[in-house]
Amino acid sequence: MAAVVTRRFGEETLQFVGKKVAVETSDNKIYNGTLAGIDDKLDLVLDNVEGHGILKLMLNGAFVKEIRLMEKPFDFRALAERLERAFPGLVKIREDVGAIIVMDKIKVTQAGVEEGSGLAADRVRSIYDSFMKETKK
Repeated sequence: MAAVVTRRFGEETLQFVGKKVAVETSDNKIYNGTLAGIDDKLDLVLDNVEGHGILKLMLNGAFVKEIRLMEKPFDFRALAERLERAFPGLVKIREDVGAIIVMDKIKVTQAGVEEGSGLAADRVRSIYDSFMKETKK
């Protein structure tokens, strides 16, 4: 059971990487920036830290009190459900790498189709494009 909880925590934490976050430390300082990296001890790296004149900041996880996600995470499940309608039984979500794999050969991330070619990849790209247009509304 503990392994499942730990894995799930790791998957949730990965959704923060590359996103704008606000980190509060144990001494009540708040740093806003883009989460570039994090480990299981909550040691983290922030890029483009706002308002402190800092480009990159490394924080020891022992001093991290709170990490707040400041932007909506990409909804891999909703996109996967939509892709599943066109490719039943051929869609796998890989949250550990931040991707959806279609037909074991087409890789879709929040940036779009990153691997794969041909008619199936074109169809996946079309579904991704319409999904992105609808979710930005």
